[in-house]
Amino acid sequence: MTIRIKQLTFEAIIGILEYERHTPQRVVVDVAMEYAYSEGVFIDYARVVQEIEELVIEKRFKLLEEAIEAIEILLTHQYSKLLKSLSIEIEKPDILEHCLVSLSKSVKF
Repeated sequence: MTIRIKQLTFEAIIGILEYERHTPQRVVVDVAMEYAYSEGVFIDYARVVQEIEELVIEKRFKLLEEAIEAIEILLTHQYSKLLKSLSIEIEKPDILEHCLVSLSKSVKF
């Protein structure tokens, strides 16, 4: 089974520019979690959404790379016995006017 969380959108302090350290901006996170489902053993996607949002808002990351690494650690620790693969993509849709920039990472277990 694969859980896909698409366009999880919230505001957070993230970035290295001076104004980014003081003004929350829109962040969009996509996650795909392939896992070994068996009867009664599953991943609560509502909990995953809440944990990702809380982590990114609380930590006030300077780099998208740091945010992705932290999300990976969080999900890997929480669901290590179930996960087969994990893909994370994060973007700041408002940072540049003429394009959309994102960063992604995929790992297999």
